[in-house]
Amino acid sequence: MINLIIYLAVIAVAAWVMRFAGQKVTGNAPKFRDMTYGVAFGYVLAVALIAWLAWGYVQARSDDPLVANKFFFLKAAIEGFVIFAVAAWLFKLAGKTIGTEWSKKMFRSMPLTAAFGVLVIIIYIVVAVFAQWIAPYGQDEIIQGAAANVTAGGNTALGGDPAYPLGTDQIGRDILSRLIYGAQNTVGIAFVTTMLAFLLGGTLGFLAAVFGGWLDQLLSRLVDVLMAIPSLIFALLLMTIASVWSATLGIPLTVFMVLIIALIDSTRVFRLARAVGQNIVVMDYIEAAKLRGEGMGYLVFKEILPNATAPLLAEFGLRFCFVFLMIAALSFLGVGIQPPLADWGTMVRDLAGFISYAQFAPQASVTPLLAAGAIALLTVAVNFVVDWMLHKSSGLKE
Repeated sequence: MINLIIYLAVIAVAAWVMRFAGQKVTGNAPKFRDMTYGVAFGYVLAVALIAWLAWGYVQARSDDPLVANKFFFLKAAIEGFVIFAVAAWLFKLAGKTIGTEWSKKMFRSMPLTAAFGVLVIIIYIVVAVFAQWIAPYGQDEIIQGAAANVTAGGNTALGGDPAYPLGTDQIGRDILSRLIYGAQNTVGIAFVTTMLAFLLGGTLGFLAAVFGGWLDQLLSRLVDVLMAIPSLIFALLLMTIASVWSATLGIPLTVFMVLIIALIDSTRVFRLARAVGQNIVVMDYIEAAKLRGEGMGYLVFKEILPNATAPLLAEFGLRFCFVFLMIAALSFLGVGIQPPLADWGTMVRDLAGFISYAQFAPQASVTPLLAAGAIALLTVAVNFVVDWMLHKSSGLKE
């Protein structure tokens, strides 16, 4: 704490000196004359952080293992950031030169963060669809002759094995294969769940907006009751009840999980669909359609839904993230996706024992972080794309 205070004090003094010196050297130029102290502090702080990152990266490449191990994760983060930034830039460059005129125009207006998000989503989709051809082993295959708890990295001195670059779990299954199948199971189930939530919540929300009256009040009060209960606690309660029904009815618990999460998340979709629908049903073209004698199906699917597409698409991205994280959380707690299906949340829980290697071999302790990183990366990518979609739908200019 004392060192942090000293560092901040030095930065504060350096910020004042920078602004004062800039005013004197440039003859009180507007850039420095109008610069507030907060802006100067931000510039100096940014330079200090960049310098610290550069110093930490150099330390991570030290020949002394004790020094290098302290900065292993910082080195991995910096290299990962650079690799993904370059990949996103190349992907955007390719998109601006290859494809249809519509796609080229889209890529030209796309920020680098959105390009990164789209690239990551495409990679996840390809891995999920072709998992059985990409994965070297089955998701529940116990490899004959393979040792259990092989650490990642392939370094035999640290308990690794070059044949299993990401190691094996506690019963000898290949972690790389389970990560690949985890994309198919976790992402696929989250997508289906989100689709069900939107089908239920969006339909009821539009009906409440069009009909109004007692139907609107009944559905709204029911949704208020469901939303008053914390989502994760409510899901855990229902999953506990469903575990009994699953054994009795012979229905996989994963099916109950999909229905339960879809029901819980449909309440949020209902609120959005109802609010957007109420703003649309008062428009003149809706009244004209009613006077022409158009039915309810025409009003919902031909008039309301096309005009509500932008906010619903943005909400779909956010809902997908929340559903994805809830499935991972339930699996981590043991009531989500059930074995033998590979799931990232379950993998984080089962591989947590590798964290004990962190003190002397960070390379070997990354095993439980692989699944957690896969969850975090997809969540960030989807949010980048959603932010871009919201910006485009708002009509704002860069």
